[in-house]
Amino acid sequence: MASTADKSKPYIPPNSLKQDGWSTDTEATATCFCGTVQLSLPTEGPGLIDVFVCNCSDCRKITASMFASNIIAKSDAVKHLRGRENLKTFSQSTTIGSGRTMTNYFCGTCGTLMYRIGERLPNVLILRLGTVDDFNLADTKLRPKTEQYVEDRVSWFTGCEGARQAHGMAY
Repeated sequence: MASTADKSKPYIPPNSLKQDGWSTDTEATATCFCGTVQLSLPTEGPGLIDVFVCNCSDCRKITASMFASNIIAKSDAVKHLRGRENLKTFSQSTTIGSGRTMTNYFCGTCGTLMYRIGERLPNVLILRLGTVDDFNLADTKLRPKTEQYVEDRVSWFTGCEGARQAHGMAY
């Protein structure tokens, strides 16, 4: 396992109970906390659309944090490696900025939110950057390029340096 200081190599610490995550030059795994659900996702185009931070009220609640770090990928570029049958869903539109339904896909065992699918953009998955097993990717290929709802950002977070800033929804 490489050190976190060397960002050119994968760094996959013990971050799920299965501990079998991996990354290549073009894709990586995302695994839930208990290891039951694992996906592979693209780390570059054309399957990777964007990586962004969201400060909206919905992302705050769904992540139990002050913002969410997300990956937008084409749905046909994401593979369910295991545990698809274990995913549970929750859908609603009340707190969504667009007013359209957003469906959340959680691991039915540990509760990790793996991704969301929005009615407005049905052919993409909004995956959680924190589920990606290779931690160094968040500083390299999967570093956020956009930050949205900046008007709702907490004062102690100065934002994503170098990222495009959007008031309200960026997509």
